[in-house]
Amino acid sequence: MTKNDCSWICITNQGSSSVFIDNIIFTLFNIMSYANKTNNKPKELVFPHPQVSANQREGIKTKEITLIVQGQGVFLFADGKASEPAELIFNSPEKAKSGLRLLLTPSGTQLYDLETEKLLAETASVLTIQEGAYYWASLDSHNFNFRVGLGEARKETMAFEYEFLTKEEQKDETLKKKTRDFLQEIKQIQYPSFLYPLRLLRDPVISTLPLKVKAMDQLTMRDIAANQYLPVANLNPVSQKLYGNIAGSNFILNDSDFPDFSDAIEYSIATPGCWAHEKLKEKATEFDKDHPNPHQVYLRITLGENGGESPGVPYVLEIWPPDCYSPIHNHANANAVIRVLYGQINVTLYPFLGAEKPMGNKTFEKDDILWISPTQNQTHKLHNTNASGPTCITIQCYMYDAEDTQHYNYFDYLESGDNVGHFDPDSDMEFLEFKAKMKEEWANR
Repeated sequence: MTKNDCSWICITNQGSSSVFIDNIIFTLFNIMSYANKTNNKPKELVFPHPQVSANQREGIKTKEITLIVQGQGVFLFADGKASEPAELIFNSPEKAKSGLRLLLTPSGTQLYDLETEKLLAETASVLTIQEGAYYWASLDSHNFNFRVGLGEARKETMAFEYEFLTKEEQKDETLKKKTRDFLQEIKQIQYPSFLYPLRLLRDPVISTLPLKVKAMDQLTMRDIAANQYLPVANLNPVSQKLYGNIAGSNFILNDSDFPDFSDAIEYSIATPGCWAHEKLKEKATEFDKDHPNPHQVYLRITLGENGGESPGVPYVLEIWPPDCYSPIHNHANANAVIRVLYGQINVTLYPFLGAEKPMGNKTFEKDDILWISPTQNQTHKLHNTNASGPTCITIQCYMYDAEDTQHYNYFDYLESGDNVGHFDPDSDMEFLEFKAKMKEEWANR
């Protein structure tokens, strides 16, 4: 495949050099993630932030991007000027006056028919001045809807929705075909230059996302119908690899080599002078040097070495004492799976780092597995809410997408005062050394 094979990607940048556009297209070619090698349709496009000076930006009016599949997709973008109206046009080059016009203003959100200028729907403004905020717009010609949201592209963050046809109207086959033809003619999105494109997703936002992963031989028809679990087969290839490495029946804490491993960890945490107890005291200032917090602590026990494919060592045993928690943090746009090996952990999800309100919450029991992708479940807080015990122990596995060529090596987190800190995911001790230490303390208790 050559660079010219990406000629279907349409990006214009009026007022900037053709070299800049060529570099953007070439970068996209190198980081697009293919879901189907037969038709070479990528599942998403990831955009680097263009380095454009203020003077150049003044000369740029609009940009364009071609949808991966006509009539559907999700556009994720950040707004460099949340105080100014932003107009996005959804149309086709052949029928430039036919399509949809989305207007985002500080006072409201409106969707118009582009040709007739008829107002289709309006609601309160989705724009925000919250640090770290970004937005998404989803077009779905199959389900006849248009949606807009704040943060991760998922139904839980939706702030605006327009249904082109009611369920009753969809029974009219003539009207149904006319509406679908209109939506499927849409090929591109035009947007103002002060918006920063982040990603273009092939598939529209359909439903809420299940947080727990379930193996194929354990899934039932009810699980699928009720949208309670994500099938392992629906994970992206990187996450499937991580899942396969830690989901086996022999990947356990209390094995034949040390059947009292979990009890030994509990003992070490509870006993002054033992390694875990003293290490947790030492880590009380890890996330805020000026304000020690004995509850915002956990232990990181690493397995293996950092091979350059993940933020830190890819496999980490994390130990959460009773009523201890992490700060709200994200995961460097990496993929991850988290399996509970002992106890239980509460996971609170946020639309983006800096969001005022969470978008979901779920408790994970022993052997439950949470999934994380570069676009979903990235920002969360983990909390062992059992104040009287037991401790929770999880295995975390991280890996960047194969197409991610600019690795970010930190987990960003919210400090007190909502400042953003940068956590280097280091190790408190290597696993085999830790296990030997627990054996020693347990034997000498």
